[in-house]
Amino acid sequence: MPAVRRTLALLEHHAVHPVTLLVVPGTGWDARGIEELRALERAGYRLAGHGWEHRTARIHGLRHRLHSLFLSRNVAEHLALDRDGVLALMRRCRDWFEAQGLAPPGLYVPPAWALGAVSADDLRAAGLFRQVELFSGVLDVASGRVAPSPVLGYEADAAIRGPVLKLWNAWGRWRASALGRVRIGIHPRDLDLPLRAALEADLERFYHYTDYAAATDGADHGAGGGSHRLGENLR
Repeated sequence: MPAVRRTLALLEHHAVHPVTLLVVPGTGWDARGIEELRALERAGYRLAGHGWEHRTARIHGLRHRLHSLFLSRNVAEHLALDRDGVLALMRRCRDWFEAQGLAPPGLYVPPAWALGAVSADDLRAAGLFRQVELFSGVLDVASGRVAPSPVLGYEADAAIRGPVLKLWNAWGRWRASALGRVRIGIHPRDLDLPLRAALEADLERFYHYTDYAAATDGADHGAGGGSHRLGENLR
């Protein structure tokens, strides 16, 4: 939480609002931590579900192995589960918020944006979340359409990740200029890593902010660069 508070102070300095905080329920929250979340919610921060433990105990299948090697390491817990397992994890995540006296989140972000073996129809039938964030954009569960937007990242916690993220973010900024929107993803310890200056530069560069609810407002009629149905891209 101290690292989160430092990050929120930086975002406040750059007048970034609203801010969505991704919460991992199954990581041993104590009463003090829950009260911190309640205070953040009262202060106007948006809370989103973010998996259950943010790690997987096993790598399941070739797709998961490649995803782990090149992108997610051991955090893509959805990829080790079948359809029923993914939906059960998402339901457990949502129920946890209500059990703690927090508002049930409208947004769910699978760890590493890896949704796994569920379809838009599965998500709509489950009725757990209004939106799901994917690597490619933000899914409106009711319509099954994805509003595409690039995501920028700064977690350069290994030597190879710095150059890769610099190239990735340069491409993302270029795409953002065409699509008219971008997502800025910040991990709690990014301020202590080599790409902090790039993060602050992006906070200055992109200065019109909105919430996730508005991100899919135009998804059905192609506003802001078009949309596509879940399944038309790799999840």
